[in-house]
Amino acid sequence: MLRAPGYAEEVTETSQRYPGERLGLPERGSGSIARLGRRVGALFIDYGAAYLISGFWGWDSLAILAIFATIQIVFIPTLQGSPGHRIFGLRLVRLDGVWTGLWRPIVRTLLLVIVIPAVIWDADQRGLHDKAAGTVLLRA
Repeated sequence: MLRAPGYAEEVTETSQRYPGERLGLPERGSGSIARLGRRVGALFIDYGAAYLISGFWGWDSLAILAIFATIQIVFIPTLQGSPGHRIFGLRLVRLDGVWTGLWRPIVRTLLLVIVIPAVIWDADQRGLHDKAAGTVLLRA
């Protein structure tokens, strides 16, 4: 179907060709939605660091979780991502691309440690924890 010049078709969840298209993000490369492999790799780095650090307290499962949450809450607003995110070339930003602020990392992390919101995604591969915080994880 031909469209009139200047006509912009609205991209819906069902018509988008790749994750992030309806958010105006590129398909691949810098600024595109972070894919599952990088996300999982970053999670393993951060959780592994929390596990190793918790060894000082006898590998208590609550200590591991508290350290993991602290890593997320401290590094997201300061480095635009956790150490795992940064190692895997990811950054966390608000949807409008500006600094996440202080409360968004807290909300996102609290939902992340519950796990369920992080494994329920939309068509843009944004978990409920990112949707609630108004953030998106991008390739750097």
